[in-house]
Amino acid sequence: MKTFLAVFALSLVVGQAAPLKVASLHPLVSDLARQVGGDNIELIEILKPGGDIHHFEPAPKDIAAMRGSKLLLTSGKELETYLGKLRDSLGSNVKLVEVGEKVPSIPYICDHDHEHGGNHDHHHGQLDPHWWHSAENMKRAARIVAEVFSEADPANEAAYEANAKAASKRFDELKKWAQKEIAKVSRKDRKLVTAHSAFGYFCKEYGFEPISLLGVGRNDDADSKHVAETIAEIREHGIKAVFPEDQANPKVLAEIARSTGVKIGDTLVADGTAKNAHTFETMLAHNVRAIVAALAPAPAN
Repeated sequence: MKTFLAVFALSLVVGQAAPLKVASLHPLVSDLARQVGGDNIELIEILKPGGDIHHFEPAPKDIAAMRGSKLLLTSGKELETYLGKLRDSLGSNVKLVEVGEKVPSIPYICDHDHEHGGNHDHHHGQLDPHWWHSAENMKRAARIVAEVFSEADPANEAAYEANAKAASKRFDELKKWAQKEIAKVSRKDRKLVTAHSAFGYFCKEYGFEPISLLGVGRNDDADSKHVAETIAEIREHGIKAVFPEDQANPKVLAEIARSTGVKIGDTLVADGTAKNAHTFETMLAHNVRAIVAALAPAPAN
């Protein structure tokens, strides 16, 4: 009897398929993979919360960890500039999936073309890679992840599809919450002044005008003319606040705040890698609360 039970238990273990091994190069994509994959995947996080997506490159130990994976999920839209070299290093055994590739893109524009006459285009026409600031884009990404998981692991296709639908429902609920909060900010005050051009998708989804000084990266410098234009715009339109970003030098915004007397809002999470905000839910909640706190009218006593 004991022998029979032992053989039966062993057959159950053998019959259980190993989880789909997936690696990820972005914390927000990792969270999405967990939501869609559930218990059917084993996730290897290469870029962990607290990392810097603009300066990260996989080390040899990271490449070794990826080689054990069937799929490698990246953010895409040219955010990870090293992907060409990485493909060569990994070979054909690991399928590289740029999750954001099929998400509709918007160009990021760091310019001033307003009534006071400025028209100084910086980085015009390039694609904004920060697609995950939009709940609608996250819903699309959930479907994309479900599709690639199902292709790699057809036995669990139904589970992946169900999980993607559940994730999309959560993203819908988060968007409705954000819309309700942002309604506290009047239309005329929906101007989001940041150093870097990282919030275009957020602004498009919630009806803000993005005003940024620098490009999409962390190494761009704002010229004095651009700073002067932003100062003029803040004064002209009565902009209430400017917002620094995590992992970015707030020097330029501090200079503008000193020149205009405008307040500096709470730090926004731009890249989705903050230790306290590296899921879509925590990032969106943090940013919406910070923006509303700075731009909405103070409650009456």
